[in-house]
Amino acid sequence: MDSEKVAIEHVNGEDKLAKSTTSDVSRSKEDMVVAALPVIDPEAERKLLRKIDLALLPMFTLIYCLNFIDRTAIGNARVAGLERELGMQGYDLNIALTTFYVLYILSEVPSNLALKHWGSIWIAFLVIGFGVVAIGSAFMKTYQELLVTRVFLGITEGGTLSGLVYLLARFYRRHELIMRMGIFHGLSPCLAGAFGGLLASGLLSIPDFGIVTTWRKIFLIEGVLTTVVGLLLLFFIPGDPTTTRLFNEEERAMVIARLDADQTVKMGGKKERTSLRLVIQSCNLHTIVCSLAFMMANISFQGLSLFLPTVVNTLGRFTTVEVQLRSVPPYLLGALWAVGTAWVSFRMRQRWLPVLWSVAPMMVGYSIAVGTKNPTARYIACFLNVGCGAPVGPLLLTWTTDNSAPDTMRAVTTALVPGIGQIGSIIAIDPSLWLFHRVWTYVPKDAPNYYRGNSLNVAAACINFFSITLLGFYLIRENKLRDKGKRDHRIVGKTAEQQHNLGYLHPEFRYQL
Repeated sequence: MDSEKVAIEHVNGEDKLAKSTTSDVSRSKEDMVVAALPVIDPEAERKLLRKIDLALLPMFTLIYCLNFIDRTAIGNARVAGLERELGMQGYDLNIALTTFYVLYILSEVPSNLALKHWGSIWIAFLVIGFGVVAIGSAFMKTYQELLVTRVFLGITEGGTLSGLVYLLARFYRRHELIMRMGIFHGLSPCLAGAFGGLLASGLLSIPDFGIVTTWRKIFLIEGVLTTVVGLLLLFFIPGDPTTTRLFNEEERAMVIARLDADQTVKMGGKKERTSLRLVIQSCNLHTIVCSLAFMMANISFQGLSLFLPTVVNTLGRFTTVEVQLRSVPPYLLGALWAVGTAWVSFRMRQRWLPVLWSVAPMMVGYSIAVGTKNPTARYIACFLNVGCGAPVGPLLLTWTTDNSAPDTMRAVTTALVPGIGQIGSIIAIDPSLWLFHRVWTYVPKDAPNYYRGNSLNVAAACINFFSITLLGFYLIRENKLRDKGKRDHRIVGKTAEQQHNLGYLHPEFRYQL
């Protein structure tokens, strides 16, 4: 005989009755505890969300801006004479960038699992770490020292993005996450790219001081700013929502109720124990496709971002400062496109279609870059490539996070997607991943047209478009099968804990499109 539970759930700003019908065969009273969802006052929830937004979004945007600035400062330093002063030649810079990304990738998952264990203070340590490394980069004298700094920069920066996404997922519900991701992850690289260019041009315009000359000023000032912010984070970054002093007890109860509202099995905001099984379970079809799509997006977006000052330098006879300034406008368009797309995605409760309409202009932009040598047309193509490509990463990462459960899997997938995605950055700069051709995205000998790099990016954008299209249809089909009860056998004979650990495999879980 079936038993029924009726709870009041707050959905889309309204309190609605949520009925849960369970079978005695699949769930016994001894191993299944269903927590009634409390009535959530809409006005109180709006105030809570506003409080969370004001506490987290400016802070997280600043952190990732600094992360992106410190990571890509080497592109501005290159234009300012880094290679010449360190005696570099040929592909030395590409090798240094590759060294960074290899360590960046390897540190992602371990860093997120450390974050899950130690809490948000881990983010403060990471920020201090890559700030100190940036300061040290200002005093490099040899190419070997550059390689050492890139190793430590990769280790400290690797877990930052994935850690920030994981923390956001602990405070926001699934449908709310995209707007916040659009602001902090979509806006940050664009603002950082624009501000980094402006800051670099400003620093290069001021007189040298002591041994800190030319490009060294870029690393030193940016490193000092980052380290100061990291030290402040030790005192101000909020802890886990179940323990942070940011909330009073009434707000904490509401936050926990909101977290439970998205769970198939209610856990009162508590995290399950980390296990190898859950880590392996994270590598599902959706995560793999989104990771590969993120990789393709990085081939296009990150590769061009690292070399944008160099690309702009081929469009005319500009001074170093003028090159830095001309790299700013595409990022400003990207900031507007990223936030606007995130807002539309939030209103539509869609991730699939917004990804597609952001990838499509990149296909056009790189086709223009391949098909013409006209400087004006190629500069316009940079706006399509960088500007429209800005929200792709945030959308893919949010989409994966939305469809990851339980908490351990969320920690792993938010690390796997950007981690695997960074392989795209290596492909953009390293020939070792190509077995039959020595192909780089942007290499010195291909200047000024960079035909091979732009051709690769056309292919990457096309692959992205079609793979994401197919993934969307797969998720629609899977949700329909669950609606028909075709996955109900997965919970037969399982305890509440085992059902919770099913996460996205639970028959009551629905994929976010």
